[in-house]
Parts: sequence; structure tokens; C-alpha cells
Amino acid sequence: MSSGDRLLMILHVGFAIFALGPITAATMATPRYIRRSEASVVRYLNRATRVYGLLTLGIFLFGLLLAHGKLNQVWLSASMTLFIVAFVLLLIIERDQRKALHKIEVAVAERRGTPAEAETPTAPPTTTPTDKPVAGAPTPTAAEEETAKGPAPEPKPAPATEPARVETGRIATISGVVALIWIVILVLMVWNG
Repeated sequence: MSSGDRLLMILHVGFAIFALGPITAATMATPRYIRRSEASVVRYLNRATRVYGLLTLGIFLFGLLLAHGKLNQVWLSASMTLFIVAFVLLLIIERDQRKALHKIEVAVAERRGTPAEAETPTAPPTTTPTDKPVAGAPTPTAAEEETAKGPAPEPKPAPATEPARVETGRIATISGVVALIWIVILVLMVWNG
């Protein structure tokens, strides 16, 4: 192995170590923080996914240069195909992280608006069922009593416990598949390399 090949191998393995570990951790931790509705952590994990996802391209580039055009080997073609599939799946994860972050921020904004509405004072009803009728006065009908009470308050929707349930499941599933793809590529590289 020439010194140029050694340098390419060092860069290839170095990018694999310093890019795949953090991106796998970021994508697999994301569902937990989406469930907790922690927007700042999800925003950080989304940024980490973007940065380390771009760094994974260095693995592909240095591996391609290290192959020296021997792309007719089945294990090498399979590894490159799996890498491209994993990269596309990372793009889907990054998109779902952004969607989930937006849904969390909207849910938090709605929750902040709800307490202010609840504190608005309402006028007390003019008559109550326990009021005693005045002698000689006509007794009100049920419809008149309902009108005197005022309009019924509109029920508020219950806050969602998990605003991005679909994205959470998809991120968890796809990140597991991507981690398995990395392991298969690793086995192919060690076994045949």
C-alpha cells in the first residue's frame, strides 16, 4: 500500500469514526426529545444531523478514491449502493426533524396562549336554578333560563401529548435502518478489505 493510499485510508476511517457515531446518536435520540416537546434539543439534533450528514459524504468520497476504479467488485458496489440508500434515508430523517420541530413550536405557542384566555373573567349568570322565584312574578321557562346564563363556553381542545407522532415513529424506524446499513457496510469492508 502506497503512502497516498494510506492517507486515503486514514481519511476514510477517520471520517467514518467522527461522522457516523455522532449522526447515529443524533438521529436515534431525536424521537425521545420530540416526545418531551423539547424544541431546543430537537433543533440542536437537527443541526447535528445536517452537519454530520454532510461529513458522511467524505466517507464516500475517500472510499471511492481508495477503490482505484475497482468498482466491478460486488462487495464494493453493494457498499456504495447501501451508502447512497443510507444517505437518502438521512435526508428523510432531517426533513422529519424539521417538521417535528415546527409542530413542537406551534404546540408550545398554543399552550402559551391558552392560560391567558382562561384567566379572562366571565360575567356571572343573572339567574341560577337555586334562586327563589318572587311571589307573583312569572316563572321563567327553561329556554329563558339558558338565554339568561349566556352562551355556553366553547370547549378547548386538549393539548396533544405528542405533537409529532408520525414524525417520531418514522425517525425512530429509519434511524434504526440506517444504523443497520452502517453495520452491513462495516462488515463488507472488514470482510473483503
